[in-house]
Amino acid sequence: MYLEYYKLRTMPFQLTPDSQFFFDSQEHKRAIAHLIYGLSQEEGFIVITGEIGAGKTMLVERLWSQLDERNFIGVRIATTQISNDDLLKMVADGLGLRAEALDKATLLRRLEKFFGDAHAAGKRCLLVIDEVQNLPLVALEELRMLSNITMAGRAPFQCILLGQPQFREMLSDSRLEQVQQRVLASYHLGPLSSGETRAYVEHRLRTAGWEGDPSFEDEAFPAIYHHTGGIPRRINILCSRVLLSGYLDDTHCIAEGMVKDVAGELRSDLAAGRQISAKQSAESGHLDERVDGRLLSIERTLARHERVIKRTLELTIRLVQE
Repeated sequence: MYLEYYKLRTMPFQLTPDSQFFFDSQEHKRAIAHLIYGLSQEEGFIVITGEIGAGKTMLVERLWSQLDERNFIGVRIATTQISNDDLLKMVADGLGLRAEALDKATLLRRLEKFFGDAHAAGKRCLLVIDEVQNLPLVALEELRMLSNITMAGRAPFQCILLGQPQFREMLSDSRLEQVQQRVLASYHLGPLSSGETRAYVEHRLRTAGWEGDPSFEDEAFPAIYHHTGGIPRRINILCSRVLLSGYLDDTHCIAEGMVKDVAGELRSDLAAGRQISAKQSAESGHLDERVDGRLLSIERTLARHERVIKRTLELTIRLVQE
């Protein structure tokens, strides 16, 4: 839709982390510095926390793209509520070891042997765990035990822990004192500033092939910052919808009012979803209200789709005529 309309090569505000869109903000520079310092220590844990959508995963995507595969064997795990034994099996699976039917003692011996072979080959195993705040304390303690393995006085295993702010509270638990002592670098990733928000938006657009179409009024950028708080994922969601709105309205200029309108639509959609969820949990006597809420949401969605279809047909006809 708006890709062809604005002559972009790819989606500029996709939510899936892609290192080519990495934006080197002051916060990300500091976080990268902590990652590099932690890796240079060749042992222990590196902790990066941040709000949802702050760019923690993108940060590691960037690091991952720059690591020399001749020196590292990487494993990435996105956790949910799993047990300590399941975590060990996920680590083993990520390293290519079959672990389904192994007891814990055998699994640990296999992991230790793998680390030893990697060390002999001049490589270090790097484990990245995302959403680490979901792990139980006992699983974190299991990771510490793995980090204690040494080969000729060197640690063949290192771990990067990515989590939401509450993970720092978890680490303060007295039961994790030994884990705390293994943290060699730690950083909390904050939001972008107002000026960086503009630079971020323009960077992603240019990376996607933007050549000034659409143009952005200067007042549009403070509005984007105001409605997103400088959180990259929120910026992506808002700006993607803004470009769609510009396409539907057949405009090549993004104004402050358009940003405010789209931000309002996003809030309304979220509020409608919450209302429907609340109504669904109410007593059966409120069935009519639940139906009304769903119908309202469906009507809005259909209206939006109708506009998309109409604009797509108009653009297709215009391209054929040209």
